[in-house]
Amino acid sequence: MPAASSSISDPAYLRARAMETLFERLEKLCEGAIAIDRGGRVVYVNEKYLAALGLEHPTEAIGRPIEEVIPNSLMRKVAETGEPILLDIMELGGEQLVVTRMPIEDENGTVIGAIGFVLYDHLESLKPLLARVAQLESDLRLARRQLSNARAARFTFADFVGNTSGIAQAKQLASRAARQSVTVLLTGETGTGKEMLAQAIHNASSRAEKPFVSVNVAAIPETLIESEFFGTAPGAYTGADRRGREGKFRIADGGTLFLDEIGEMPLQLQAKLLRVLQEREIEPLGSDKISKVDVRVIAATNVDLRKRVSGGAFRPDLYYRLNVLSIELPPLRHCLDDLPDICARLLDDISGSGDYVKAKITPSALAALSRYDWPGNVRELRNILERALILSDSGRLTGEDVARILPVDTEVRLAPPARPAGAVVPYAEAEAEFEKHTLEQALAASNGQITEAARMLQISRATFYKKLAKFGLATGPAAV
Repeated sequence: MPAASSSISDPAYLRARAMETLFERLEKLCEGAIAIDRGGRVVYVNEKYLAALGLEHPTEAIGRPIEEVIPNSLMRKVAETGEPILLDIMELGGEQLVVTRMPIEDENGTVIGAIGFVLYDHLESLKPLLARVAQLESDLRLARRQLSNARAARFTFADFVGNTSGIAQAKQLASRAARQSVTVLLTGETGTGKEMLAQAIHNASSRAEKPFVSVNVAAIPETLIESEFFGTAPGAYTGADRRGREGKFRIADGGTLFLDEIGEMPLQLQAKLLRVLQEREIEPLGSDKISKVDVRVIAATNVDLRKRVSGGAFRPDLYYRLNVLSIELPPLRHCLDDLPDICARLLDDISGSGDYVKAKITPSALAALSRYDWPGNVRELRNILERALILSDSGRLTGEDVARILPVDTEVRLAPPARPAGAVVPYAEAEAEFEKHTLEQALAASNGQITEAARMLQISRATFYKKLAKFGLATGPAAV
């Protein structure tokens, strides 16, 4: 008994038993096992592996070079280098096998051979794992691109929310554009999401791994606009960088260049842009060397370029070159049926960039928003929602929250228009009527006492007064 006890506590004994146990388990669980010596000759093969190797008995493999038994085997490499190949796919007899190969060491740590195990003999069972690995690799590439490239586009077609006819048509045309490398012209009022759609086109295209470079033409001083676009040669002019400077076209090479407010581009630069679009080559300022570029241009404007062409402010040949595929983005006031989805998407985005937990919007707030004309479109809507959330205590936006943010001349009309007999009342109007009726009941029950009425409804006096003003409810002399 003492001898057995001492052997069980001996680290060397335990390690040896652990290795034996691991080998035994692996041999039982795997689809095949084979081992070679330092010289690459087979010293062991288990019964399971014989059929796959076209053998009937282990003695047919013992003593033979591993390459005679398994053509193109990497076992010899493992025995020579001592480096394991933990996971690999090996082709044998027309089948693809998932294998692992490990060196065998003696008690001194010297490599004396190698052993290999067939983990799977059918890749079908690995498909879920392989799909997961592929997805993780894709996510990693995207994360690396976004971290290392400040010019990565972050929006996709999923971010361009809406199903009304105008938005649906814009997305359909944009999807077609993503499959080609044609020049695209996006038109629409300011704030309709032209850059978002441009990024979505880029991310759905074969250029998604390359840069997305955005330029607001109107924001660049006219004296610098040529160098910004085409770059400068070293020392091109007094004060120029000695090393030269790459322009936007060179930076966007292989990817997409988004030119916002293209209608503001000076005439002298329009001729150069036309040449780039036609010849796919640029000439930096102060240089006589021409270089090729591969850039897809997506231009955007909120003005009527045809009128600019008629007025002589925009070259007709450039207009036709840009207008290969024109996509019009509808104003928000024409897409009010999409307002709930658009607001939900914007609130998610706002919540993600600030401390607005579970921001929600009520039907009364949507009703208030739908009565506004939205000259600034989605950009203005986002601004209104964010301001309302800042001033809200609960993160639940109501019609009252929205009404105090919208421009002063915007009235939230609470009196419903006359409806035909039997017509269904919209939910927002029904909610407003219920709220108004509740206030009236509280006032009646408290004999016009504001403090008492507010207590009954479990709201503050200030909130009660705001709601009275919202519905235009008058209070008598007892309202204190």
